[in-house]
Amino acid sequence: MPLFAYIALDSQQKSVKGKAEHASRTAVIEALTKQNLRPISIKEVKARQGISEFNLQSFLQPNRVKTNNLVIFTRQLSTMIGAGVPLLRSLTSLEKHAEDPALKKILGGVIRDVEAGALLGNALSKYPETFSEIYVNMVRAGESAGILDDILNRLAHQQEKSASIRKKIRSAMTYPMVLIVITILAFFGLMLFVVPQIGKILTDLSGPGVELPGITLFMLAISDIMTSFWYIIIPGIIAAVFLLLRYIKTPRGKRQYDGLVLYIPGVKTLMRKVILARFSRVFSALMEAGVAVLEALDITSRAVGNTLYGESLKKAALEVKNGRSLSSVISKDPLFPAIVAQMLAVGEETGQTDKVLIKVADFYEEEVDVAVEGLSSIIEPVMIAVLGAMVGLIAASVMVPISQLSQNIR
Repeated sequence: MPLFAYIALDSQQKSVKGKAEHASRTAVIEALTKQNLRPISIKEVKARQGISEFNLQSFLQPNRVKTNNLVIFTRQLSTMIGAGVPLLRSLTSLEKHAEDPALKKILGGVIRDVEAGALLGNALSKYPETFSEIYVNMVRAGESAGILDDILNRLAHQQEKSASIRKKIRSAMTYPMVLIVITILAFFGLMLFVVPQIGKILTDLSGPGVELPGITLFMLAISDIMTSFWYIIIPGIIAAVFLLLRYIKTPRGKRQYDGLVLYIPGVKTLMRKVILARFSRVFSALMEAGVAVLEALDITSRAVGNTLYGESLKKAALEVKNGRSLSSVISKDPLFPAIVAQMLAVGEETGQTDKVLIKVADFYEEEVDVAVEGLSSIIEPVMIAVLGAMVGLIAASVMVPISQLSQNIR
């Protein structure tokens, strides 16, 4: 939390100096105004950190709040507010018993802002890495409508669903990723240490003037290049991967990557279903919370996790602003299947868009489970086949000259 040094005037126009720890300069002004002080100067004090202090804060007290802890906090706050406990008292109790150091630190700042008169949604908006735009806007809608406990309960349910999908995808991809790493390490190990020794043995056995088979010469050439220039190849591969990841984080790179994953065979089906499930659940939650359609579309476009879908939703928002229904706009978009447009049309006719989209989200989440199982069942044998082909190629490059040599001896 930043530390600010301030100079203010009290009701008798006397100068008051002090320091205050708040999330932002605006929070300091609000806190001073509540104390009947008129701020004149507010400057942030930059604390000096030694190496040991930096390490402790960076490693022992990470700044990112775990999803499970955020879900628990949301559900507990919903329960306490629903039971009639005042907001400030609920936050203080949760901050006191919080086990996550990062969450405890953030709640301290939120409590100070609420004490200064800020709304909960505005206080949470100062921590975007922990409380997403969806979270903040739903809290604001809940405060406006007086149903904060219900909104927080829906938020916790939505977070649990999103975390469940991520966990299933991560679990399904763990084994294939391990196989990929093993394949790469095995390839470099064989080329750098095994193949050169085998090549030397074959050359000695064959004698001068004997030409080795093409497959053996090919493998020996690759091994010779990797052995001679490993100090260039390995750092080059690491640098290429690093630059690729950096490029993907740029707007242009992310757009190209998001477009690529939507057309890769096997992956595209899973990714489309994940995005559609996320769109349905987020949009329905915002609509159920009373957020306006255009604002809900704008927030959802940044929450679906895919640039192409985000651009499509922003274009749809412009069409809706001009008087068209969302279902008619989406029905002409190839990114959205017909079932989504049809269900949206039903929701618009009955006035229950939020409930209809919840059913769509449940449907696609079940489809994600099936797609994840199918993708993992495909990737595993493919990676095993690649690993086997690599080992078989090296074995063939060894066995073919040995077979020729045995025939010559006969």
